[in-house]
Amino acid sequence: MGGQAGVQAADSLRSGGFPGSITIVADEATLPYQRPPLSKDYLVPTGHLAALPLRPASFYTDHGIDLLTGVAASTIDRHAQTVTLADGTSLPYDYLLMATGSRNRSLSCPGADLAGIHSLKTITDAERLQRALSAAEDVVVIGAGFIGLEFASAAKAYGCEVTVLEFASRPMSRALSPVMSDWFSVAHERNGVRLRLNEGLSHFERDNNGHVCAAHSMTGARYTADLVVVGVGVIPNDEVAAQAGLETNNGILVDEALRTSDPRIFAIGDCASFPNSLTGSRIRLESVQNAAAHGRHAAQVILHAADNYEETPWFWSTQGSLRLPMAGIQAAGDTATVIGNPETAKFSVLCHRVGRLVAVESVNAAGDHIAARKLLTAGLGPSPEEAQAPGFSLKAHAQQASLDPA
Repeated sequence: MGGQAGVQAADSLRSGGFPGSITIVADEATLPYQRPPLSKDYLVPTGHLAALPLRPASFYTDHGIDLLTGVAASTIDRHAQTVTLADGTSLPYDYLLMATGSRNRSLSCPGADLAGIHSLKTITDAERLQRALSAAEDVVVIGAGFIGLEFASAAKAYGCEVTVLEFASRPMSRALSPVMSDWFSVAHERNGVRLRLNEGLSHFERDNNGHVCAAHSMTGARYTADLVVVGVGVIPNDEVAAQAGLETNNGILVDEALRTSDPRIFAIGDCASFPNSLTGSRIRLESVQNAAAHGRHAAQVILHAADNYEETPWFWSTQGSLRLPMAGIQAAGDTATVIGNPETAKFSVLCHRVGRLVAVESVNAAGDHIAARKLLTAGLGPSPEEAQAPGFSLKAHAQQASLDPA
């Protein structure tokens, strides 16, 4: 529970005046650290590979927070209100915040366990990949999501030949509008990445030393590979919650205040499935913003200072020279309006649903992103007709709405 959500919750509880004991249980043996740079800054040739702590070691002692590292929670006794750890330690609780995160989805195809096939989730994974990249020539990436394309960009910076296999018809299809997704397809191809869409993985081929030497797609194509990275999504860590009798379904189910079916237990961050007003349905988000905001909100609920969670979600991805911040949640069927100039790689896509602005995706346009977050939170987004007017500026619209993003 020692990720972004858990650490933020502990910080917010203590800064909010919570007088009781606070314990963070973290399964990794290091100080809780930032994960987003692992697929970005750390992997470029000039990257400095060192875990960036979420808080310095002194923070925990200074704030009276017990940090238990290198051990995981194994069972919850809701009647006794205790958590048992893998080492047998039993911890009592008045409130329990489950910030168990997620794990990488694995492959089950022939050859998936060969040497040279990697995933990327932890600092240890990043260290192995950086060492492997320095000697790699032919890289195959399975999955054209954020992690896959961030890694593909890093591998190109090392001079590798890079092929990305994606079962879907476009990259980042779960998160991006078709307009933005298609633009990134062209951008990566121009950067020398071979993007193979509608091409799922069949199996891996091994060499005489038991190392991967090629990936075979379902079309029958063979792609030489001395390094493979698998980025095919994640699975929420909700098993301990389910064993304790809490409601789960692709995550731990929570209400509008982030409480589980047990009012003394909260679920926050990647593992939580929560109601979202933008989509009108349950969602589960994997982002730093969501984790930190969940942590702050759950702390405020415990402190009786908040009720329903209604934060506007936002995300970002860095792929080579392209920075992609996103605000809101787009969905199939949304109308898309492009503002700015895609030819200069500085533009935004505004997504509307039944005339309402629901998401903004930007490339190298930080001002648009900041304005979008403010407008979405206030519900003052431009109409499709306003956005399509010649010379429309999202930043100017925010200023006129008294939401100056500067």
